[in-house]
Amino acid sequence: MLDVLAALGFALLPAVSVLRPDPGAEGGAATAWLLSAGIALPLAVRRLWPVPVLALVLTAALVTLPFGTAPTSFLAASYALYLVAVTRKEPARWSAVVVGRGSAVVAVGLTMTGTQQYRGGSQAVPLVFGLVVLGATWAAGAAVRERRDSTRRAIEQAAERAKVEERLRIARDIHDVVTHSVGLIAIKAGIANHVIASHPEEARKALTVIEDVSRGALRDMRATLTVLRRPPEEGRDLRPVFGLSDLPALARTAEASGVCVDLRSRCAEEPPDGVALSAFRIVQEALTNVIKHAAPTRCRVRVAAEHGALTIDVDDDGPGAAHRPAGLGGGLGLVGMRERGAAHGGTITAGPRADGGFRVSATLPY
Repeated sequence: MLDVLAALGFALLPAVSVLRPDPGAEGGAATAWLLSAGIALPLAVRRLWPVPVLALVLTAALVTLPFGTAPTSFLAASYALYLVAVTRKEPARWSAVVVGRGSAVVAVGLTMTGTQQYRGGSQAVPLVFGLVVLGATWAAGAAVRERRDSTRRAIEQAAERAKVEERLRIARDIHDVVTHSVGLIAIKAGIANHVIASHPEEARKALTVIEDVSRGALRDMRATLTVLRRPPEEGRDLRPVFGLSDLPALARTAEASGVCVDLRSRCAEEPPDGVALSAFRIVQEALTNVIKHAAPTRCRVRVAAEHGALTIDVDDDGPGAAHRPAGLGGGLGLVGMRERGAAHGGTITAGPRADGGFRVSATLPY
């Protein structure tokens, strides 16, 4: 519809006094008016066939140049050229900067020489006028095309970064749930298999822990998958499943695996849900490492939220006398903790203590 209106506008454009056809041109003013209308009407289908319409209008503009229709014809051709310049990619040598500068030079020269010869019948000035208009149109269209391409590339890169970050987040969540729960199950299964003949009661306790941990793992996995599969447009509550209030449950699970946990939490402020979830996962992974590499042992967990930062300290006394290496883990736990800390602009440090044992410290600002 816009192109139809534009075609009608260009057909009526010779009514403007500045662009009115030269009465002394070949064929008279009536012929010039008819030619202008014939050149303008193909613009109605510009979006259907942009290149053929441009070729038709530009050829007609050049052919009808002796009839005094140069201003209207070249303006109509530039209208058709703009769409081609926006949608068609050309070699770099025809960039908007080159064409734009060339058109500016020609325009300055045209202004300095004047346009008195146009009314005298010379075709040089109208032709130069057409080249200036077409060059400026091509420069504008090419600039718009380059800007759109740049915006499209930026959007695609942002979408790809979002996909990578989402994959990492899902991998961290699955890793935390699986390694913590399945690791405990494997350790307790090994203990039960080792003592089932000599100490049946100890084997029964280990099987009870396996049952509780496996049920908890199923609940955690179901909750994680529910959040991942839930469409955001449903408008439901998508708050993280775990937070600081769930730390005592982690401590009880670790104690069932032979780790005496001293948990102390001091929260003068309520941290955001995302920070609380990351803190829960960091403590979970730290306790999992204690169980795998040091149990039975003692462990201290300190969590504090104040002055816009949540601090976490988890340290143990090292492997106990009855410790048996679990042989589990692929080294991704510390990587996941550091990624969670970096996601909130925080820091994670982990390493052996001078007096034995291992220490994990984290600071998550909010």
